[in-house]
Amino acid sequence: MNKRQRIKKDEEFQTVFKNGKSFANRQFVVYCYRKESQDTFRIGLSVSKKVGNAVTRNRIKRYIRQAFLEMNESLQNNMDYVIIARHQAAKIDFHETKKSLQHVLRIARVLKKEFK
Repeated sequence: MNKRQRIKKDEEFQTVFKNGKSFANRQFVVYCYRKESQDTFRIGLSVSKKVGNAVTRNRIKRYIRQAFLEMNESLQNNMDYVIIARHQAAKIDFHETKKSLQHVLRIARVLKKEFK
């Protein structure tokens, strides 16, 4: 992910939390906020220390970033996404992470097309 696709500042996170809608499953909570002025989606990641140690948290973040890169074509471009990993996310591998994120994004109705 390049720098334009990341949410880093606290004000941007707070805007998504206050104005966006949240959707959840056992592993993730996803906040979605529509921004008409941007041409590509942005993601912000939040993995608490309660989820695991630094190695576990960084692995979860890598899995989420890679899943979003692979789903790039099916995501709406004018959106900000903030993904919060729950404790269950530490126990799953990459393919289950991607499947779980697809499930949450399908619930949020932000995927452009269905894929396997």
